[in-house]
Amino acid sequence: MNSNIPFEVTAAVRFLREGILQTLLIVVGVAVGVSVIVFMSALINSLQSNLMARVLSGQAQIVLSPPKQSARPMLQLGPNSVVRVVQTRVQQQTSIDQWIKLRTILSQMPEINAVSPMASGAALITRGSATRSISLLGIDPDNYYRIVNIPADMVEGTSRISGQDALIGKDLAEDIGLRTGDKLHVSNASGTNRTLTISGIFDLGNKGANLRNVIVTLNTAQGLVDLVGGVSSIDVNLNDAYAADAVADRIVSAHAVKADSWIKTNAQFFTAMNAQTISMTTIRLSVALSVALGIASVLVVSVVQRTKEIGILRAMGASQGQVLRLFLVQGGIVGLLGSIGGVLLARLMLVFWVLLARNPDGTNFFAIDITPAIYAWTAVLATAAGILAAAVPAINAARLDPVVAIRG
Repeated sequence: MNSNIPFEVTAAVRFLREGILQTLLIVVGVAVGVSVIVFMSALINSLQSNLMARVLSGQAQIVLSPPKQSARPMLQLGPNSVVRVVQTRVQQQTSIDQWIKLRTILSQMPEINAVSPMASGAALITRGSATRSISLLGIDPDNYYRIVNIPADMVEGTSRISGQDALIGKDLAEDIGLRTGDKLHVSNASGTNRTLTISGIFDLGNKGANLRNVIVTLNTAQGLVDLVGGVSSIDVNLNDAYAADAVADRIVSAHAVKADSWIKTNAQFFTAMNAQTISMTTIRLSVALSVALGIASVLVVSVVQRTKEIGILRAMGASQGQVLRLFLVQGGIVGLLGSIGGVLLARLMLVFWVLLARNPDGTNFFAIDITPAIYAWTAVLATAAGILAAAVPAINAARLDPVVAIRG
């Protein structure tokens, strides 16, 4: 052995080699536990990232709209009194006040990376004898496509639109037999109508949206939803999606608008995500505890088996601290070797999962994001668990009286 290697390390390696079968069994046990932690961490993290990407890809992180119109008091005459009744007003289609100025202010906020005004409302489309109720979305393409990546969702035609063009969903196109280049007659309740050309067909991955949404330019929609010069909402995206609530509150406090963040509108989604995270954390802790108890039990047996050797080491001048560190080093080595084996095993499991878990069309369920950080922190955790698990047997070994230990 190299003389520069501490005595504790040399003795720990020797003890582990002497009980090689016992050492291999516990290292394999640690490896299996580590592989479960790494595999499930990578799987759950990738699943949650994929779900988040899908949720955010089809909506703005903050939607600003005009504030609700306040209720109005009405007087009702009774037989002997006058009763004051408050009735909720019918909410009418209105524009955000001074929306151009508000858009400029929002664009200058460092937290915000995209601002897109929208004029939306209900309308009817007619083709021959077929009539469908749709949701007309008037957008500024350059800005809106930074929030919802419509060009990536196109299945036919182009996402470029002018004042005479419209984009429709795949399911709506199939429902009434439309293709790119066909004409579409759009009208509203007040009788305003336009004939538009279908320039493209999109698939948002949501049948309801594909059946309902028709996208046109902002100017075209303003005339069709009776909001000439106005907008019904402003979509906002942030650099940090999780800051949506805080930024929305700041905007509401400074401007006369209503703000809905994606976090509030997807409350059930976050509840499910939190439940999944709690379950995963519980599993991790349970596996880590099992690994630690396995290491501790093996080292307790090792102390019993090597009582005389420990006594001889103490008689030869080994201090209590050296004996203590000897068993802590053993725990650390077992944890480190097990973590390396576990990481390799987890990598193999993930490769097989990617190969076997596929959609009916042969594509993967979702991309697995395997970052070095997952491997690193799991290896550190396993090594630390090994050292902590060795603490009790190490203390017991250090407290052995040399004479009593040698007599055995």
